[in-house]
Amino acid sequence: MNLTTWMPVLVIMTSLLAALIIFMLPEQSHGKRILVNLLAAVIKLGLVVVMTLGVFRGTDYGLSFPLAPGVNLVLQADGLSVMFAALSALLWLFTTIYAVGYLEGSPNRSRFFGFFSLCVASTMGIALAGNLFTFLLFYEMLTLSTYPLVVHRGNDQVIRAGNNYLLYTLSGGVVLMLGIAWLHALVGDLNFRATGQLRELDPALYGTLSMIFVLLIAGLAVKAAIFPFHGWLPRAMVAPAPVSALLHAVAVVKAGAFGIVRVVYDIYGIEFSQALGLLQPLAWLTAFTVLYGSLQALFQQNLKRRLAFSTVSQVSYIILGVALFGPLGTVGGLVHLLHQGIMKVTLFFCAGNYAQTLGVTRIDQLDGAGRRMPGTSIAFTIGAFGMMGAPPLAGFITKWMLGSGALAAGMAWVLPVLIASSLLNAAYFLPIVHRLWFRPAPAYWPQERGRGRLETSGWLLWPALCTALFTVLAGVLASAPFSPLSWARLIALREYLP
Repeated sequence: MNLTTWMPVLVIMTSLLAALIIFMLPEQSHGKRILVNLLAAVIKLGLVVVMTLGVFRGTDYGLSFPLAPGVNLVLQADGLSVMFAALSALLWLFTTIYAVGYLEGSPNRSRFFGFFSLCVASTMGIALAGNLFTFLLFYEMLTLSTYPLVVHRGNDQVIRAGNNYLLYTLSGGVVLMLGIAWLHALVGDLNFRATGQLRELDPALYGTLSMIFVLLIAGLAVKAAIFPFHGWLPRAMVAPAPVSALLHAVAVVKAGAFGIVRVVYDIYGIEFSQALGLLQPLAWLTAFTVLYGSLQALFQQNLKRRLAFSTVSQVSYIILGVALFGPLGTVGGLVHLLHQGIMKVTLFFCAGNYAQTLGVTRIDQLDGAGRRMPGTSIAFTIGAFGMMGAPPLAGFITKWMLGSGALAAGMAWVLPVLIASSLLNAAYFLPIVHRLWFRPAPAYWPQERGRGRLETSGWLLWPALCTALFTVLAGVLASAPFSPLSWARLIALREYLP
């Protein structure tokens, strides 16, 4: 077997096999289920690391399999693939650890972790897809595998939120499929990185290509939670905290953002997109979403809903960077794909810790929680300051690169957007930090669990502390080899802006 050919398949099959085993395990096989989950997550991370090192050295990983005349299933690994795959593999390991502790004693854990593994496989398939058809296949698989996770608790409110999630995401999938089918009718099966083919078409078709671009971006914008397609995301916060973390930081919204990056850079090409006049409207829409999401977050008292609207804002930074015509904007958008994931998963881990340990879900219930749960609150504070863009944390690197990219692209109007967004970030995060550390604690918490040696279960605490540490290191060591910033620069120079 040629390892370079089959490596992408092995990465995906690791999770598919784990899902099959977990579905077959009896509900009471708690230890075996934990072992399968963690073993699959560690093996997957190891495979992705090997593949990342290979791509860095110039090794080609890929497999193409014909499914029908003119339609191929294509898996490949390039710089962008392994960036998204590495983020997913790393954060999924920590989310798996967190989910084990969060769901301790809960019913239907085999069902939960089975679909959890299918969700991992879908995300890896999206990362390693080599053409739009393969991307769509795994994109829809992600929708179907995350629905059971969103509705895991099974009450009426949860079912309504899950149905809303399906309505949005399946509708977006239909729009995306129409765009892909229309493009296929024009140019056939178009692999990623074939950026010169569309420019070579008859200029009379450029108007049609612009309409197809709108369809593709609209279909992807649903999962990316770009205004006005964002409504499903805050409602989905009724899901368990590990599911919220993967929706926001690892899987669903990142799949939409990642798809938009692929369309702009690998299907249309950045120069052709600019020549068609498509980047400027995309920049305006995402800039509006950045501000809209932040403004909405200000008015949320439920902690997870505030974080959800923060995601609406923060994910649009990625697309805004894509829409800035130039290398610095590209780097800023790509590096935020990683930075936002690390920071947002930290915040959702912490929100889950407060809910599980203290029974607290509202911001006005967090008074004094920093003294009761100092480790969790330190992690939350780091994540919050990172989102605000405070140096030397990961979020500062993102905003600096986006601001530099905006100036280099002659789009200085983006700077006030970034400044306003940072001020709004401070306006909705600093009051939470103030409550955690500077308000007196209540006489009793709604539902406090025993302290033990740690403030909460180690399964819940250590993932939050580790991802908070990554938030610090991604900023402090931004110039180091294999840092998110260095990898984003490598992609921009090697693949998109030769």
